[in-house]
Amino acid sequence: MRAFVDADACTGCGLCCDICPEVFEMKNDLAVVQEDPVPDENEDTCRDAVDSCPVEAISLEE
Repeated sequence: MRAFVDADACTGCGLCCDICPEVFEMKNDLAVVQEDPVPDENEDTCRDAVDSCPVEAISLEE
């Protein structure tokens, strides 16, 4: 699985980093993916982060 953050849509709230810090981190006040592909053991938490994004800036490729 791969995760993508749309930098144009991201508001920098940091919720994804709080939920899944193994995959997401903040850089220049925006979320970025730090693990590509997403490690198997973090897939469920990554999906939680995607579902929790208030502006739907994160997408997944299975």
